[in-house]
Amino acid sequence: MKKRLPLIASIVLGLLFLMASVMYFLNLGPKPTFPEGSPIAHFFAAFGPTGYLKFVKLFELVGGLLVMIPRLRNFGLLLLGPVIVNILAYHLLVDDPMSMLNLKY
Repeated sequence: MKKRLPLIASIVLGLLFLMASVMYFLNLGPKPTFPEGSPIAHFFAAFGPTGYLKFVKLFELVGGLLVMIPRLRNFGLLLLGPVIVNILAYHLLVDDPMSMLNLKY
């Protein structure tokens, strides 16, 4: 059981990042619309045309694949670490922090 738990956790984490990046590259999900002039709209207006989002999604794809391979798990986590910090910073600084908890106030 001790050896299976890290394997299961790494496969689930890898599949989550893999799914998010594949959905972005293949345009499988709905395109979100944001209110005009909101901080979120400005954020995506700045990063959409520059290719920054594609760069981050490429890191998610490669990191998700590497995390699922036990021998390359540490390198995959090294790639996914900054992505996770970026996601956290987005939700804390740009988006409403309470939306992370899905609380309505």
